[in-house]
Amino acid sequence: MINIERLQVKYGNFTALDITEPIIIEKGDRIGIIGSNGAGKSTFVKAVLGLVEYNGKIDSDIDVRDMAVHMQENNYVRTVPVKYIIQAVLNTDIRSNKKLKDLIDFFDFEPCLNKKFPALSGGQKQRLTIILVLMQNAPITFFDEITSGLDFETREALMAKVEEWYRNSERSLCIVSHYYDELKALTDKLLILEKGRMVAFGKTTELFERFCGKVLIVVDKNEETQLLTADFPQVAAPEHLLAFPCNNTDDEIRIVTTLSQHNVDYKRASNDIEILFASAIRQMRQGGAEND
Repeated sequence: MINIERLQVKYGNFTALDITEPIIIEKGDRIGIIGSNGAGKSTFVKAVLGLVEYNGKIDSDIDVRDMAVHMQENNYVRTVPVKYIIQAVLNTDIRSNKKLKDLIDFFDFEPCLNKKFPALSGGQKQRLTIILVLMQNAPITFFDEITSGLDFETREALMAKVEEWYRNSERSLCIVSHYYDELKALTDKLLILEKGRMVAFGKTTELFERFCGKVLIVVDKNEETQLLTADFPQVAAPEHLLAFPCNNTDDEIRIVTTLSQHNVDYKRASNDIEILFASAIRQMRQGGAEND
């Protein structure tokens, strides 16, 4: 377990992170760390790993040397086949290490072993680092934007492999990502950050109900739907959508009936992380404005 209290990170006079509320990471947690650019996501990970100086308290029954991390940028020797990089980093021989061979097979990396690092595709480079990270067998692993820059199909395939690997594991996982589908597939808790402060932390289902209601009815935003739904309460949503919170069956029936009568297509959502994030950020900003 990792217990974090009053965590603050400063770079000179700039406060990059200032979390006053406690955060507890428990065994087996799957935590998604989400926020806008500059929100403090990577800084939070670095603080927990002891890679930056911080004020506050981080108590853990896991030594930082036993934690694993996959950062956004990873550079390796460029002049030798990657099989030698793997063996040098892990100080083992691929042929005699069953776990390593299993990981290489699991991530379909065998055809890449004789390639040099510059010859690997973006997805293959990420698979290489993931193999090295998972070989540590760490009780907690931090992934920082591991699919950034990858095309959709490569990203989907890689995340499916990571999800399968962790499916029956009791090891903890913290993943920084701006892809909402990744967070939905891999996590069940969210840490929402904005401008270095914590907006919310908890189970995704509980945060959804807190910021969005029990259920959302979501429609495309256009002139017709804006007129039809002008009297319905709304929560923040991406610019092309309208989202209506329903806290009981009567709310849902009223909205759905109106939309159906005008042949408007809609989606019923109870775990849309993108809308949850937008709504949480809006409520935080409104609260801040009220307190100014």
